[in-house]
Amino acid sequence: MGLVVDEAQHVKNPHSATAKQLRTIGAHARVALTGTPVENNLSELWAILDWTTPGLLGRVGTFRRHYAQAIESGDDPAAAERLSKLVRPFLLRRRKSDPGIAPELPPKTETDRAVSLTAEQAGLYEAVVRETLAEISGADGFARRGLVVKLLTALKQICNHPAQYLKEHSSQEHSSQHRGSQDRGSHGGRLRIAGRSGKLELLDELLDTILAEDASVLIFTQYVQMARLLERHLAARGVSTQFLHGGTPVPQREAMVQRFQDGEVPVFLLSLKAAGTGLNLTRAAHVVHYDRWWNPAVEAQATDRAYRIGQTQPVQVHRLIAEGTIEDRIADMLARKQRLADSVLGSGEAALTELSDAELADLVELRGGAR
Repeated sequence: MGLVVDEAQHVKNPHSATAKQLRTIGAHARVALTGTPVENNLSELWAILDWTTPGLLGRVGTFRRHYAQAIESGDDPAAAERLSKLVRPFLLRRRKSDPGIAPELPPKTETDRAVSLTAEQAGLYEAVVRETLAEISGADGFARRGLVVKLLTALKQICNHPAQYLKEHSSQEHSSQHRGSQDRGSHGGRLRIAGRSGKLELLDELLDTILAEDASVLIFTQYVQMARLLERHLAARGVSTQFLHGGTPVPQREAMVQRFQDGEVPVFLLSLKAAGTGLNLTRAAHVVHYDRWWNPAVEAQATDRAYRIGQTQPVQVHRLIAEGTIEDRIADMLARKQRLADSVLGSGEAALTELSDAELADLVELRGGAR
């Protein structure tokens, strides 16, 4: 008996209930189908291949020492080629760009769009860097890693919009911790969204052009709160939107997809993780990544909601990046990761928690100031 598993990335954790149940099913041959064999680190590739071809890569600890650590750190570029040669006979990889795979697909253009921080964003950014680096310098172990992740998350939210970082909803709900900044962001008891974020200003410009062309667009963000702010802002501008996230019931999800495909709603806001797979949204000729994920494979899967078989229009992908911040340094890191051997993808923010204090300070330093 043969056993074929689709969306095999769901067994990337060998200790999960799904992975354990699969291992109880007897089969003479096992086939794993997945678009992302590696999402966060190379141990996920080990987990999938250890199910399809037990023993090929040895025990997970040995695999981490001999291959994963050397490849993910970039210390041994030849390790990627050694791993590639080992697994190549057991992998059949196809991409849309391969000759004859999807010749009918139109071209896809990807553009990084740099934006400047506003004065409010720059002030928050520098304050968070200064205060959190001071905390990190006196911490170690798990406490230090937690502070680094907290810092990275805060800076990404500030780059998105001050209201996201400050958790603003209305002036009555503001905490006193950031009262000065929040009072500047609100007026007359109502949250002010416009005029405070370089990214939002660029998004407005992009949407003006896209909607004037009677085109449709997908806007991905990893943060539900940011999507809610966008939803509110665009509604105030008279732009029709809908928002799909992890809590959207399946029937409603299907209805939203149909409305978009029918052209009833031109702007589709989507949570990156909840909507990154399993959707056919070929009505879209534009895809906007409002914020960057740590792994380009996740972004590529999201883009493929529009750029897939059935698409008849050229697709333009816009990645919004706050210049002079952690975002453009992450963009550089992701570009370097993509140039490694096919068996290598980024190790996500976990690797950043191991940077030295000096390396971390260089990563998050604000360069160039605000406009």
